[in-house]
Order: sequence, then structure tokens, then C-alpha cells
Amino acid sequence: MRKSLIFLGIESSCDETAASIVRENQDGSIDILSNIVSSQIKEHKPFGGVVPELAARSHVEKIDVIIEKAIKESGISIKTITGVATTAGPGLLVCLMVGMSAGKTIATFLKKPFLAINHLEGHALSPRLIQKIKFPYLLLLISGGHSQFLEVQGVNKYKRLGTTIDDALGEAFDKTAKILGIDFPGGPKIEKFAKLGDKNGFVLPKPILHKSGCNLSFSGLKTAVLHASKAIKTKQGKYDLAASFQHTINEILKIKSKKAMQMFLQNNKKIKNPYFVIAGGVAANKSIRNNLENVCKENGFENLFPPSSLCSDNAAMIAWAGIERYKKKLIDNTKFSARPRWPLDEKAPFLKGAGVDHS
Repeated sequence: MRKSLIFLGIESSCDETAASIVRENQDGSIDILSNIVSSQIKEHKPFGGVVPELAARSHVEKIDVIIEKAIKESGISIKTITGVATTAGPGLLVCLMVGMSAGKTIATFLKKPFLAINHLEGHALSPRLIQKIKFPYLLLLISGGHSQFLEVQGVNKYKRLGTTIDDALGEAFDKTAKILGIDFPGGPKIEKFAKLGDKNGFVLPKPILHKSGCNLSFSGLKTAVLHASKAIKTKQGKYDLAASFQHTINEILKIKSKKAMQMFLQNNKKIKNPYFVIAGGVAANKSIRNNLENVCKENGFENLFPPSSLCSDNAAMIAWAGIERYKKKLIDNTKFSARPRWPLDEKAPFLKGAGVDHS
């Protein structure tokens, strides 16, 4: 019987400083021994968004303390870890470099394997932390920086089925919140506003809804919200606009998810009991969860949402991706450089900006 695998995970791709210790036991069961996340909301709130230089400075100030806390809470000796997994991209370069420097230093000092992890792969493999689902499965990754439908074929094997051609969904939520006068980070508070409003209060556009496969577009919707907001005179008007925005998002995700499911089944005709995994920070939105649960029921898919602590940026998913890659002998060295842009599907075309085919 093989030994237990224990990994230290480090995450610093944006504005969360995080460290975690994850252990896969000899019998295949998994223990998240610690999962420490330090947010930077107070630092960025005055600016209405993340300021890279401030984020990097905060990471430098906190990284040692957060790693030490994760080790202490885990109850294990740092000398007993199997390896170190650190987010290497995508993300803000100045932030990535802080976590990578810490991870490389620890791996070098302890003479342990170092694994450079794609942040998106962390999200993609995170459901396997809580349930041993088999490959392949369909993934919708919706976060502040990413909105993609991916076919997760295996560790280090991904096929992108669709992506946003402009804004990420989390970005659209944050910008809409800002338009409505909600303090940063406003995205999660949209749901609270929406509960008090009329979802049919405003008619908003659904860009490329029946075009371009399961690709997504939110820029036009965000612009429509901006124009609609100028006519609002009351608090109730803001609630109605938030509700209409969230309802429109749900309608878009319903149609696009069905299309992604069709594409997934076409590519995997022999699969039984297909899974649809929804991960990323926006997956914590209960309205979106309920909507996608219904889509799964209607289309014969099992739905799986990682718990909220594993949906937002965290280091447990990075440590777990490290374990998954280590078992495949996908080990890096400390010369690996941070990659601000790092698609999971390297063969997929870049689809942002002008000139995108919407047919």
C-alpha cells in the first residue's frame, strides 16, 4: 500500500493570500487539514476594485503568517509534507510572484518536489476533493476573471467548449453592483438586492444567446444596465434592476449550459450518468445554483457544486491539484516562471476583443 500524500498549497493569484495542507490517505480518502484564506477587501474598497500593487504588497506582508497558520492548524510537521504546490497563473504577475517565491523557497529548503499549478486546473479538479467523480465531466467555471465551459477529460487534459468573448461573469456582477452604488466587492450583494426586486422590471439584452455555440458575452448586458440605471429615481428601482440583471444572467446560463451539455454528450456518447460541475466564486450565488440544478434535472445530468469555501479562491484546491499532478509524475522545477495568461486548453483560440465570429 502506498504512502499518504501530503501537500502544502499556496494561492496568491489576485487578492486572496491563502495556504492549505491537504492529505490523501492510503485508502484514497482525503482530509483538508487546513485551509486558510486572508482577504484584502479593506485594502481595495476605497478604490472600487483590486489594485495590483496594493495586492502584491499585502501578499508580501501576509504570506509567511498565513503559511505558518496553515501548518500549525494542520497539526503536522512541515518536514513530513510530500511536496509544495503553488499557483503559477493565470493572474496578476506581481501577485503570483509572491506566492511562487514562497513556495519555491520552502520546496528548495526541504528538498521536496515543487509543482506549478494552473489556477483554473485547481478549480477544475476541486470537486474531486469532496467526491470521487470519474473523468470526463462537464465544468462551468464562473469567477471574477473567468467564465468557461470545459470538458474535464483528466488531469492535465482539458477541452474548452465555450468561453466569454469579453467580460467574465463575476466582473459583470461587480460592475453592475458599482453602477447600483454597492460598495466593493459588490457582486455577492446583487443577490440581496435582487430578492427585493421585480425580475421583470427591466428588459435587458442577452448577447449572442442563440449564436456562437456556448460562448458567452456580458459586455452588452453591462452597458444596458448602465443606461437603464440613469432613469432610476428610487431604491426600489435599483432592486428591480438588480433582479432583472440576475434573471437575465440565469436565462443566458440556462440556454448556454444546455448547448454545452449537448456538445459534451456528442463528444462522449458512451458516458452514463454525466456530471455537470459548477465552480468559481459566482457559483456561490444561490439563484444561479437553483437555476443550474433545474437545467441538470431537465437534461439528465448530475449537478455538483463544491462547497463555498472551495468555490472562491483558496489554496486547498491548489494543494489537491498538486497531489493529482504528482500522482501523474507531472512535476516541475523551481525555474518555472509565473504565467499571467495560461489557458487550460492550449489549443483553444483566443476569443476576446474585436473580430470575434458570433455566427
